[in-house]
Amino acid sequence: MTTTTAELLTVPEVMARLKLGRSKVYDLIRSHRLVSIKIDGARRVPVEAVQDFILGQIEEAA
Repeated sequence: MTTTTAELLTVPEVMARLKLGRSKVYDLIRSHRLVSIKIDGARRVPVEAVQDFILGQIEEAA
């Protein structure tokens, strides 16, 4: 069995990394542009999801 551990970020941490407001981060989550999981009501975003989102935005801009 292989196990991988992904670092999970809170919404405020994602806000800081992307320099976006709370509503915008939740809009990205709601529209499935930013992957997230829910743990007992707490929303968490894998670091890889933030990186994938940024790379996708860069590709779209090119």
